[in-house]
Amino acid sequence: MIVTTAPVPTMRTIEQSKRLAVELSAQHVPRRGASVRKLLERSGDGRAIVVTDREIRFYDGDEAPPLYFHPSMAFIRVKRLRKGETDLLIELSGCLPGDRVIDCTAGMAADALVFSYAVGESGSVVALESEPILCAVVREGLAAYESGLDDVDAAMKRIRLLCREHSRFLADQPDNSADIVYFDPMFRQPILESSAIGAFRSIANMDALTEEVVNQAKRVARKTVIMKEHQGSKEFERLGFERRHVNTSKIAYGVIHVD
Repeated sequence: MIVTTAPVPTMRTIEQSKRLAVELSAQHVPRRGASVRKLLERSGDGRAIVVTDREIRFYDGDEAPPLYFHPSMAFIRVKRLRKGETDLLIELSGCLPGDRVIDCTAGMAADALVFSYAVGESGSVVALESEPILCAVVREGLAAYESGLDDVDAAMKRIRLLCREHSRFLADQPDNSADIVYFDPMFRQPILESSAIGAFRSIANMDALTEEVVNQAKRVARKTVIMKEHQGSKEFERLGFERRHVNTSKIAYGVIHVD
């Protein structure tokens, strides 16, 4: 994989691209007018990160659209919270201002953003992403994205995104040290029409949750352990979650109350 910049880079994007190349053990290549296709041909594995003034884009081949951070539906959900409306994830998890949340499967950090807004300045959200490329794309996006709403941008920047594997992280946490532990693993039955999922599925962690991890989550959480899955999934029963259907979509939540 290579890391480069937009065709007309700034000093900031050059330094950022060099830093990411070191972090991801990738080759840093000056752009020098080359097309994305030419860069991908030079990369050896058909993968490249392009750093622009607005975002970083990950390309996995020249046919798939690039992956970059955007709050997407999370922004709409947060705007509803701003108006005093409810969010089902926040409601089912029992999330309150001041809570500490561990999002074990950050992905694009959509749910982490909703949690971060809900817990407010007095709370905290630690979001874990085990895949280095995805973690870098999302971390840099959270730091740079401007939504036009100061409180939403502040919620993004409060998220502490770590490139960690959740089983090891949870094992290191003291008992009852978080209020909520959340899982959104890649669905065993994918929703194929979701372009947002398709864009990063090739670099996401596809491992299923284990009973051991769920037991660690129950030890760490004071209030709830919650999981999102396809509504027809058998993972809820296998892992001991109480299934809560979401009637207007193809997803459901599973809840374990530990308090």
